[in-house]
Amino acid sequence: MIFLLTKEIKQELINIVDSENFDDSKVGRLVYSYDATPQFQSMPDAVIAPRNKDEVSKIVKICNEHRIPIVPRGSGTNLCAGTCPTEGGVVLLFKHLNSILEIDKENLTVTVQPGVITLDMIHAVEAKGLFYPPDPSSMKISTIGGNINENSGGLRGLKYGVTRDYVLALEVVLPNGEMIRTGGKLAKDVAGYDLTRLIVGSEGTLGIVTEATLKLIPIPDSKMTMLALYQDLEAAAKTVSKIIANRIIPTTLEFLDQPTLKVVEAHAQIGLPTDVKAVLLIEQDGPKEVVKRDMEKMANICEQEHAVSVKIASSEEEANNLRTARRSALSALARLKPTTILEDATVPRSEIAKMVIAINEIAEKYQLNICTFGHAGDGNLHPTCLTDVRNHEEIERVEKAFKEIFVKAIELGGTITGEHGVGVMKAPYLELKLGRAGIAAMKAIKDSLDPNNIMNPGKVFANNSRKRVMVTK
Repeated sequence: MIFLLTKEIKQELINIVDSENFDDSKVGRLVYSYDATPQFQSMPDAVIAPRNKDEVSKIVKICNEHRIPIVPRGSGTNLCAGTCPTEGGVVLLFKHLNSILEIDKENLTVTVQPGVITLDMIHAVEAKGLFYPPDPSSMKISTIGGNINENSGGLRGLKYGVTRDYVLALEVVLPNGEMIRTGGKLAKDVAGYDLTRLIVGSEGTLGIVTEATLKLIPIPDSKMTMLALYQDLEAAAKTVSKIIANRIIPTTLEFLDQPTLKVVEAHAQIGLPTDVKAVLLIEQDGPKEVVKRDMEKMANICEQEHAVSVKIASSEEEANNLRTARRSALSALARLKPTTILEDATVPRSEIAKMVIAINEIAEKYQLNICTFGHAGDGNLHPTCLTDVRNHEEIERVEKAFKEIFVKAIELGGTITGEHGVGVMKAPYLELKLGRAGIAAMKAIKDSLDPNNIMNPGKVFANNSRKRVMVTK
């Protein structure tokens, strides 16, 4: 994409947001030249922080007229290079659009602006006795707008679903600068195409979310947490399938292999066992009698599948330590090597055991250190490679290994990403999942809404390679 951010265009943008909300300095641009994805960095031409939705609309109209790329950005925690400005252009920040506009206890909804931190919103609704289930591991710093763009998941996804299952309505600025509202505070709405679901997970390629109304549910009465230890990876994986086959849907059913356990325990120091091959972290919430019954059944299943130990947390503090340890897996692993590449191949639950075994075999084949953890209950595994981007020969092996992992996931009826999104990182592999006809259908939607291709260009649809060198301007 060729464009020029002239002095005249720059002044037009400054006139909209004022000079303190426009930054084209090298230092200011450098801060937003990358996100949490390794190997990707590219400088934007400017960083703009609109103060309201009308300013967003005006900015988009100018950018569309001059074909200037726009990258909407939350906290930059995504792992698919989805907010890396690979085509340059303007990065939009939402630090001013960060208000919780309404908590509606009658309709069980919360309405927020895109810059609201996920955990802040969760705490706000819980103070009202309500519950917002999506809980991405980055929720302490990720924003609702980013969650919506990536359709974020989390530890509670098995029982409660992901972000899209809680988005009732959106206010969206389209690529031509016009504003639309989709959905509403409704239990039923089949008027026209489901534009709300189209926008959720579109990674900022179809429009910019400026407001969202999210569904809430009553907060569960009680919760219990259990840790099951295994000396056999396959036994742990089979336990997952058997729990679901017995018609029990726990809130959380997480898997960590031994390499991950060792690193997490060294980081968290809460007494996690490191002499076992794998652990399952299992939680259930709901009415006390139901939680107790389900936990007893799941403990029995774990023992039947040869768990060497099954222990229920004796206090909320102990349970919270276990949850925190699991959420810190990535940050703990990231301390070991200069580069940490976290993926999220996903398979049907019944294929978890085969996928875990395949990941280990592929790691051995390419002589790589790959730790595996993830949301085993919904089949979403996170094979994580500890490497060094400066070692070009090893990085080539990493690329080959992950391609084989994605191919294996597809063979098992799975997908290349369960919650991280496609961005640039997964774009070369999307055709494995959707086929050429599927890619063509998506491009037709993109082209109709964004004919000038200004909205987060270079994402979702592949060029030739997932590798990216630093670009400076």
